[in-house]
Amino acid sequence: MKKTIFAIAAAAAIAAGTLSVPTPAAARCHGCGIAAGVIGGLAAGAIIGSAIASHPGYYYYEEYDAPPPYACPYGGYWARRPIRDPYGNVVGWSRPRYFCR
Repeated sequence: MKKTIFAIAAAAAIAAGTLSVPTPAAARCHGCGIAAGVIGGLAAGAIIGSAIASHPGYYYYEEYDAPPPYACPYGGYWARRPIRDPYGNVVGWSRPRYFCR
């Protein structure tokens, strides 16, 4: 009895394997929309990135070229001083000040 059931099961497995023969490749593209989106995003990123990268990276502001607020005999310079906490860590920077030399 067991041999008969195993023979029928084996025949059914072989028949199922032969019936599910792969068909020839169809000229359809199921993932082309995703690929086109990825390629388009990369192209747009390259165009925008190259436009941003061609910028010199700095601007000219009139405030940075201000004259000194008072006369110093040896000249001076604008600078910021570090603001420190009680432990000596820098927690910020002061407003720009003019220092005489």
